[in-house]
Amino acid sequence: MAFFNLLNRVEYACVCGLLNPLTKLYFCRHCMKLRCGFCVCHEVDSNFCSNCLENIPSSETKIRKNRCNTCLNCPSCQHTLSVRASIATVPLHAGAESKESSPAIEDSPKMKPASGTPDTTSVAPSGTKQVTKKMYYLACLTCRWNSHDIGIPDQTAATGQWPEPEYPNATRFALLLEHYQSVVLHEKQERQELWRRKAPKKSQFPSLTDRTGLTASMVRRQMGWSDGKVQLKTTPTPIKESTASEEVDELPNELFDTEVNLKTVTTLTQRLAQPAKQSASVSQLYPQHKLLSIKRSLRCRQCDHNVIKSEYNPSSIKYRIALFAAYHVPDVRLVSCDPLRNDGSDAVLLLRITNPTINEMTITIMDLPTVEEEQLMIQELKSLALESSASSASVSHPSSLSSLNPGFVRQGTLIEEPRLIGRTVNGVLKLPDSSFVINQRDDSAEFDEVVQGHQDEPKFVVWAKANHVVIRLGVQVKPDVSIVEDIVVGFSLQYTYFNTVADKSVAPVSSTVPTAQTGSNKDQKWHALSTRIYVNLGKLQSV
Repeated sequence: MAFFNLLNRVEYACVCGLLNPLTKLYFCRHCMKLRCGFCVCHEVDSNFCSNCLENIPSSETKIRKNRCNTCLNCPSCQHTLSVRASIATVPLHAGAESKESSPAIEDSPKMKPASGTPDTTSVAPSGTKQVTKKMYYLACLTCRWNSHDIGIPDQTAATGQWPEPEYPNATRFALLLEHYQSVVLHEKQERQELWRRKAPKKSQFPSLTDRTGLTASMVRRQMGWSDGKVQLKTTPTPIKESTASEEVDELPNELFDTEVNLKTVTTLTQRLAQPAKQSASVSQLYPQHKLLSIKRSLRCRQCDHNVIKSEYNPSSIKYRIALFAAYHVPDVRLVSCDPLRNDGSDAVLLLRITNPTINEMTITIMDLPTVEEEQLMIQELKSLALESSASSASVSHPSSLSSLNPGFVRQGTLIEEPRLIGRTVNGVLKLPDSSFVINQRDDSAEFDEVVQGHQDEPKFVVWAKANHVVIRLGVQVKPDVSIVEDIVVGFSLQYTYFNTVADKSVAPVSSTVPTAQTGSNKDQKWHALSTRIYVNLGKLQSV
């Protein structure tokens, strides 16, 4: 179980060999394997502003440099700025006099302003007319910073374009960006030319459907055929190299004479928030546009099915697909453990196992595999990954796409490399001699007044209620363990899983409950899955 600000006492082993708490793992219902953050592919679904909740397309996001056009961050504390209104008196221009002034009030002597209503038009001592307008400025409600502190003029509209400072190296950065974009385009054209020379010309155009995601123009370019539009080969844009100058400006005398006031010096966080200028004075800090947030989806690297998929609406926090491991895998928690000693005595360990699914689970606790068995498991995983990558490439299109582009064929190296678990077990568990059943999750069970009769539980089951079971295990510490080491025990937890995915690509798994459904649910099957769990019991207690 993962606690806030505490160590992870119970950790699960992923397929790749990394240990993580259950709250940081995912479960692929098609592969029926645990997946960690390295075993899934991260994809960006949408870009949006977390303040105004505006959805922005990815093409427009690059133009805006991943920033929102309307929302601004405070340069002092990095919080979101608010637009505040104020009343200001400004001179009335001659061209706008006819629009601002009301001819009905000036010409008609009968219409007079009511008492208590301020007159928006007044005459200054110099004789020029002045009008009262509502002006807007930026203010931070956290640190009380406002745009008046650095001299930004007020705007007449709440969504006005606030002036941005000019950076001295902006032109240089624009030239560098243009240069490297041309270099990337040149390398891309050279790569396509190399593929065109290596790829043999086919006598017949291959039949590709729309579901492959390949356009006709792309395939024609890869096969060496003319694309219809003659593209000139680009050359990298020349750029002037940066050279060091021997002439350096002298330091001003004010730097040595004036006393340092730390309140006027920017902090490291404030300077890093504005990397283009990095002002040393607080009076030169300007508001920055707010960075955009993303909604991402997670995809299994082996079967390409989505594990996490969120809603497109930025204001929604729901998931369209949420295959968290806590919803499918039994949750093991450490309840209590007697003081551990290395004198050969046994300590009592209580573990609580929860069934999160709506089907009964048969739990079997077994020993951990040996090093030789674990290496065989890794070899099987590698061979399975290569077979799945080859089958996915052949199913996508019967013709050989490797001759068109090597990038079209999915590589098996995208899957995380499995490894041996780097956790030393220095405690011996006395495992139960039989399996036990945990009831399904029923949210209305605690409100049910009818008490159901409990079945005969094994002796190691201490307490059972609803979908929770507490079991008793014996722990014996190895004699060569020092006092400074943590006592870690491990076991393999085998459980039955009721798969609801009607997919023929799911390979049957050896099941201890070989029962299959009939009728409309014939594709739903029981599977016996296993996972390795490591529990940290703490340090030895001195005698």
